[in-house]
Amino acid sequence: MYPADLVMPMKAELTDKGFQDLTSAEQVNDALKQPGTTLVMVNSVCGCAAGAARPGVIYSLTGDKKPDHLTTVFAGFDTEAVAEARKHFAPFPPSSPCVALFKDGELVHMLERHHIEGNPAGAIAANLQAAYEEFC
Repeated sequence: MYPADLVMPMKAELTDKGFQDLTSAEQVNDALKQPGTTLVMVNSVCGCAAGAARPGVIYSLTGDKKPDHLTTVFAGFDTEAVAEARKHFAPFPPSSPCVALFKDGELVHMLERHHIEGNPAGAIAANLQAAYEEFC
């Protein structure tokens, strides 16, 4: 488990942009029951989260279409929330960081760590914006 003083600034990168910080299984399930589209970012302390995932997810929201609800859980910190979110990501294996898009509670798009790692933030944003165009 990572210390709060390390994690909180990384969480703030998303929560300061309007993401709801989910810290329990109940919050995850409630968020995914909402009608419309819900983005779930599994945040992480790794370099690809800092260099590509968080900036890419934030940049993805600059287009005309975007998810109705923005949420995040933090791997290695919000263990209960992450475990519950990952149940909803099946059949995709656990990875962090990763980004999932749900529509009316159903998983419709998944961006796994191997899609993030080694790619610039702009590529992450473009991938997500294409999903928003299709599902939002």
